[in-house]
Amino acid sequence: MNMTVNYQDLGLRVRDARKAKHLTQEQLAEKVGISSSFMGHIERGTRIASIDTLVSICNVLSVSPCLLLGASLSENAVDFPYTNDNRERSFMLDFVSLAQRTVRRWDETESAPEEAPKTEE
Repeated sequence: MNMTVNYQDLGLRVRDARKAKHLTQEQLAEKVGISSSFMGHIERGTRIASIDTLVSICNVLSVSPCLLLGASLSENAVDFPYTNDNRERSFMLDFVSLAQRTVRRWDETESAPEEAPKTEE
């Protein structure tokens, strides 16, 4: 897989995730262990964060690196809130799978051709 990173887009996704958590740049920078100036550069895409810094940002914001990088592992990938609990992740996957099956069944019944009305002979 050949993937290039658009650092301006990455920065925008960091900013959006930060704002969703109601954090300022200064608060996020402090939690990550970098200067607020560097955090501003990351969000503008003018400086590149190390992998360690990117992982720290993901941990603080509870998002996956794939979300910040704008990538998905597959067409059917589901982005869950970050969790270290394998039981919780397994439950979420089972729930999504059940929901997908339910929607597919509903779609099948909705798209099935209607029966022609029966005529009396």
